[in-house]
Amino acid sequence: MWCSLFSSTSHFTIIKCSIPSDNQEFKNPINGNVVKLDLLKSNNNGHHVVTKTSFSPCDETLYNMSQIRQNIPTKKQLVDTYRQGTIVEGAYRQTVVIRSYEVGPDKVATIESILNLLQETALNHVWMSGLLSDGFGATHGMMKNNLIWVVSRMQVQIDHYPIWGEVIEIDTWVGASGKNGMRRDWQIRSQATGLVFARATSTWVMMNQQTRRLSKMPEEVRAEISPWFISKQAIKEENPIKIEKLDDTAKYVLLNLKPKRSDLDMNHHVNNVKYVRWMLETIPDQFLESYQLSSIVLEYRRECGSMDIVQSLCEPDEEGFLKQMDFLSHLVKGHLAIHICLR
Repeated sequence: MWCSLFSSTSHFTIIKCSIPSDNQEFKNPINGNVVKLDLLKSNNNGHHVVTKTSFSPCDETLYNMSQIRQNIPTKKQLVDTYRQGTIVEGAYRQTVVIRSYEVGPDKVATIESILNLLQETALNHVWMSGLLSDGFGATHGMMKNNLIWVVSRMQVQIDHYPIWGEVIEIDTWVGASGKNGMRRDWQIRSQATGLVFARATSTWVMMNQQTRRLSKMPEEVRAEISPWFISKQAIKEENPIKIEKLDDTAKYVLLNLKPKRSDLDMNHHVNNVKYVRWMLETIPDQFLESYQLSSIVLEYRRECGSMDIVQSLCEPDEEGFLKQMDFLSHLVKGHLAIHICLR
């Protein structure tokens, strides 16, 4: 099945704020807006009390309290006990238990949960490297150059799905992809049996956070991440699948999809995992109830913002239909294209 996503408008707003002290006057509010916050404070007895604090948004300084709360490492770590993560032969390995909210009616992990776990372990890998700044996986050099990571392509192959309560191990590592990109791979397996459940690979590029345009990789960023590159691949793509374009004549169409606040991530656009749910909703229930998703190829072509209105188009891939249930999906206008295989 092929899918694609389209938008009619785009709008992005980035606001940096500092919190004034208790006695500081609120000056120069932006557009007259004042934000009310409930803050937790400790009294002399160690109990938490709620106080209401007002402050005006500003873009002069960034609130640094998050650095204290997160305690982001500044040096390479080999073990992270809180996340049950370790560095093994240049790769990051994290032990995860499948939670009840990560499974569907069949008690196995959903594809969205698997993709979220891939994203989380990737971020934790950067965390343990000592390179993480305060961005969404961005290094210190990237933050200096106002750059963020965006995924351009992802491929996931699933042989078996983890079940509720199962303990799994996720390995992830990075490598070079051309001059300005980075490849990230994953492998998911059962801790109890060692059985490999899934493999995934992806390509990431850099985008300027203000202009929203793709950017070359600065040398200082290359110097940060290249020592972590290793050459092994989870999936070898000798002949990458070409995803065809769909139009309004597609067999299955889902109209007027609007991003919700919960769909946006720290980069102020729709998170890459959220697109997949929109695509799968377009596939008729009779297919999803009779088949399991076995592989998916995603091509991210444009970012989707909070003001975009999108459509999800879906069409059976007749050439692969007899061997397996294949679909082509597009999110319009040109945000994302997907090739989906069900077994």
